[in-house]
Amino acid sequence: MDLLIPFDGRREPLYRQIYDRLRGSILSGQLEGGKRLPSSRDLADQLDVSRNVVMLAYEQLEAEGYVVGRSGSGTYVSEGLAGRRDTATRGHACIELSRFGAFATARGHACIELSRFGAFAATQGAQFNFPQRGLHGLNYDFAYGQSDLHSFPFEMWRRMLMRHVRNPSRALDYGPPAGSCRLREAVCAHINRSRGVVCDASQILIVGGSQQALDLVIRVLLERGDEVAIEEPAYQGTREALRAAGAHLHPVPVDGAGLVTDQLPASARAAFVSPSHQFPTGAILSLPRRRALLDWAARTNAVIIEDDYDGEFRYEQQRLESLQGLDCDGRVIYIGTFSRTIFPALRLGYLVLPAGLVAAFSAAKWLSDRHTASLEQEALADLILSGLYERHLRRVRRRNDSARAALLDAVHEHLGERVTITGDGAGAHVVLWLDGEASEEEVIAAAAARGVRVYGISPYFAARAPQPGILLGYARLSETEISNGIRQLGTAMTAARK
Repeated sequence: MDLLIPFDGRREPLYRQIYDRLRGSILSGQLEGGKRLPSSRDLADQLDVSRNVVMLAYEQLEAEGYVVGRSGSGTYVSEGLAGRRDTATRGHACIELSRFGAFATARGHACIELSRFGAFAATQGAQFNFPQRGLHGLNYDFAYGQSDLHSFPFEMWRRMLMRHVRNPSRALDYGPPAGSCRLREAVCAHINRSRGVVCDASQILIVGGSQQALDLVIRVLLERGDEVAIEEPAYQGTREALRAAGAHLHPVPVDGAGLVTDQLPASARAAFVSPSHQFPTGAILSLPRRRALLDWAARTNAVIIEDDYDGEFRYEQQRLESLQGLDCDGRVIYIGTFSRTIFPALRLGYLVLPAGLVAAFSAAKWLSDRHTASLEQEALADLILSGLYERHLRRVRRRNDSARAALLDAVHEHLGERVTITGDGAGAHVVLWLDGEASEEEVIAAAAARGVRVYGISPYFAARAPQPGILLGYARLSETEISNGIRQLGTAMTAARK
């Protein structure tokens, strides 16, 4: 038998190319079951390759059951394989979205029905707003949600990681679902001092960032159809996770003093809030409204989820303590993260839970991913316990404060009364509300044409945004870059208005 097996210059070894071609021919039925293949010597001569190359291909095919060797007779194609599909020949499965009334079909493709969650992800995922960062050709990227990489003590961090790598007995084994005891104790002491959180280490659950914290809260506490109060506008990661879980969302407006608490629905099972620096508007929830929010939760038997994503950064005024620190009834679940203070790729955050919820959340965490990466947990515990983390935070606060001042000065000089600023009292981003003579899209496009990347606020509203706005992050830009970028933004806004 002559077999034509062209080699296509791929980097894959020759035996693998022979194996791929023979396997494909067997599965397609071109080589029928029971068919005898050429001997390894004959095929090697046909293909002008070493006999060992062909023998390797045959051995792989036999190990996977595509062929069988018969002593003294040769190598034969296994019976009953024609028409089977595997990873080499599989097309895209036809996805049946029956719960959403969507159905697609294709000849010869399996139809797989998704869960409600999977159907939501499939139909809505393309609409999620994932801002692109660091685009080529843009000199000034006012990206928000980023950490200050200039101030972080990377050398000390490397040494801490290496110390635990050299002593792997703890850091490289399975860890407790709730997280490293050392890290939980370190986090507890830190947030007690810096954020006024009232808890002990047993109430802390270490998670893979704030998004996993939100996912756990939703899965443990909410049923499909439960009514939930959410800020309007709101962080997309919260809103879309709730929608995927089938929650009925009740948007509550945000003004200059934060969430408008007298519009909270009495029927809501939970409220998701970011009181220390509302995302995205930057409003800080006033003390009277904090108390009103807690009173609402007590009256309606609701739970409050406090997302304190960048509460470590506050300027000019004295920092307000966490909402959790005011809670006397155990109704607040506090979410913290190290993505903004260290770097997002670390993927470490934490939940502070009422004592009665710890067991359920720990079990849900174990079912989700067993435990969070131990090596990074131990290094982070070292960083906090050594005092380096707090010193790092002080450096970041000083740098952010200087960058913020440069931003406000530049906005005043180059944009003037064309914008109104909110969110400058805390965090590491502000919002510029436009005067309405140009749309967000026009300003963003005109700025990009001048090498400036800015971000619209409209995607964070469930309904139509009442006013166009631009989000500006400043954690990774120097004061000079901020000044130059805002100057170019001013020119872009003038062009957009025309």
